[in-house]
Amino acid sequence: MNIYAISDLHLSATADKPMNIFGGNWDGHFEKIKRDWREKVQPDDVVLISGDISWAMKLSDALVDLRSLADLPGKKVFIRGNHDYWWNGITKLRESAPDENFIFLQTDAVRIGEFVMIGSRGWTCPGSPDYTEQDQKLYLREVERFRLAFAVADTLYQDGDKKIVMIHYPPFNLKGENSAFTELFEQNGVDKVVFGHIHGATYFPLKTERNGIGYQLTSCDKIAFQLTRIY
Repeated sequence: MNIYAISDLHLSATADKPMNIFGGNWDGHFEKIKRDWREKVQPDDVVLISGDISWAMKLSDALVDLRSLADLPGKKVFIRGNHDYWWNGITKLRESAPDENFIFLQTDAVRIGEFVMIGSRGWTCPGSPDYTEQDQKLYLREVERFRLAFAVADTLYQDGDKKIVMIHYPPFNLKGENSAFTELFEQNGVDKVVFGHIHGATYFPLKTERNGIGYQLTSCDKIAFQLTRIY
């Protein structure tokens, strides 16, 4: 079983949100992703999608975008991004999943094979430009949500498993400084972290290692609209 990751698909079957306004590389971006996906992924593989899945504003419209992923191979594990306004209430979302290969994480975890995936949205970290008091409140709330997610992970973990964190926002600022997120990840023995949110010219290393944890940026435009293999 292989683990792949990609994020920030920004699908828009029911919304007028052409992504090529952000650059010609976005032309036909979903077709590029699907072509690469089918070349790489086998039915027993897993694809991690770390947020900003659909531009839809309500679940019924987002389901159109989600169903466009249904015929792609592998299990799909999702977390919410800052633009996923349609993601309101995890119970209804899980009940509406196109099939059993769609797994939605919200402040919790799932075990697939010998991998435990832990997921929450995260938030902008202290030291980021224009960081506000409101950002601090949301940041601390997301830190607590990750504590809860790790508590779930502890009930699933078996000796020898690998822990993979899915977070939408980068878990550190542009200076690469540690955060309460990175501290939690280290305290809980995380092996890999995948995140998105970053687009365009903003610099973040695609891949880095900090205190034994591998961090991978998976925003689709940053990885040439191709899935990145995590394991």
